[in-house]
Amino acid sequence: MLKEKIKLGYLVLVFSVVNIILYNIPFFNFVIDSIDIKSFNGILLFFSLIILAIVLNAFVFFLLLFLLRKIGKWLIALLFVLNSVALYFVNTYNILIDRTMIGNVFNTNFEESSSFLSVSMILYLVFLGIIPAFFVLKTSYIQIKLKTFLISFSLTLVFLLSLIYANATNWLWIDNNSKTLGSLVMPWSYVVNTCRYYQKKNKENKQQILLPDATIKNKEKSIVVLVIGESARSQNFSLYGYNKNTNPLLAEISNVHAYKTQSCATYTTAGVKCILEYKNSNELYETLPNYLDRNGVDVIWRTTNSGEPKVKIKNYFSKSDLEKNCNNANCEYDEVLLNGLKEQIASCKKDKILIVLHTSTSHGPTYYKKYPSQFSKFKPECKNVEVAKCTQAELINSYDNTILYTDYLLATIIDELTQLKDFKSSMMYISDHGESLGENNLYMHGLPVSIAPKEQFDIPFIVWASEKSRTLKNVKNAEQHNVFHSVLDFLDIESPIYDKNMSLYEKK
Repeated sequence: MLKEKIKLGYLVLVFSVVNIILYNIPFFNFVIDSIDIKSFNGILLFFSLIILAIVLNAFVFFLLLFLLRKIGKWLIALLFVLNSVALYFVNTYNILIDRTMIGNVFNTNFEESSSFLSVSMILYLVFLGIIPAFFVLKTSYIQIKLKTFLISFSLTLVFLLSLIYANATNWLWIDNNSKTLGSLVMPWSYVVNTCRYYQKKNKENKQQILLPDATIKNKEKSIVVLVIGESARSQNFSLYGYNKNTNPLLAEISNVHAYKTQSCATYTTAGVKCILEYKNSNELYETLPNYLDRNGVDVIWRTTNSGEPKVKIKNYFSKSDLEKNCNNANCEYDEVLLNGLKEQIASCKKDKILIVLHTSTSHGPTYYKKYPSQFSKFKPECKNVEVAKCTQAELINSYDNTILYTDYLLATIIDELTQLKDFKSSMMYISDHGESLGENNLYMHGLPVSIAPKEQFDIPFIVWASEKSRTLKNVKNAEQHNVFHSVLDFLDIESPIYDKNMSLYEKK
């Protein structure tokens, strides 16, 4: 039967209906939940969207098969495979595939992406992706003449415009929900938003805009360790009033301040950019490590993560670099960031030192893999990559253990800094963004800030300063951009862009 040739018009309608049935249930579930489906207007809108989706998909498939022939079939098959993967993430993690989420996809390293692999994902891929794609490739169709194509093309356009006009009363609803609708319709959610992502990337300046030169004011030995957290939300830190003791070590250390803070974004690339830049901007200004390195500060960057702006310093160490010289039992965890750090500090030749540690401790969905077994304090834990299959209590326990491990890492850093008697020292810990843990059936992060819940942008900002160095301000609300100016202040760096009001340290 697959060898029989089918009329092109019939074939694209079949492909379109299959596309609607297999991949667009979340889209129509959202529509049903958002309108009065029992009213005449609601029924009109719902069925109009079904017809519109079928005809519009068929229209695009028609263009692909007429203009590209066999290549068109391969593209449709590929879209079905990609649809299956996208649908898995929408159904499993309740995400929206917008431009932000596409950015997350392209900035995710192999270790992070492989953590999402599950039996369910493979089943989605095989039964909703590969098998439908196989049938697409096996079909044959009767090619039409150009005149028939132009007539069909014109009539379809007229029909689509008429259908849109008939729903004029629903335009406002569609406009108000356009972000969500556009993020759920397959395959155009990821196709269009991938184009939007690269369009935005192309508009960005290719090179960092250099900041005005800075001057080191004195030769007093000073060191700042900036720890950039991953997916840490403040509400699970006992320093912020959480009812579980997730910060037993930090709570015992004097001169530790926990500032109430919100991230400027809900995904890593934008969150880290905000932490490292001197002001909020769509431009790519010189970031803190690059700026200080260029102006005579010893800068060391150690990372087990990805997604940071380009770091142009000589002392850059990835996780693989750090693991080469790590022989203890916990090298696979973020403790690898501390391995050999004291020795590296001792080898620094300059008086001013900035160390950036970019962690991955609380990155989901496999929270239980982010900490050694001795930090499995809160039980039972969620040990399923499909976090929605765990109870929320299990999921939160696993996440809380990552915060407990973070507490240990920060306390260890502070302890090592106090041993540097020749230095005045400070430790800053701030997260790139927060995390959803099943609240409102949302998981992880990446929703647009305009609709994201507080769990995805309420973040910890914890600062410590050594005795007799600097006093910390009692600021009610801080922001990620405080980091840049606070580091300049603590290291006594004089710069035209320094804003004393943005520093978290009191005047000397």
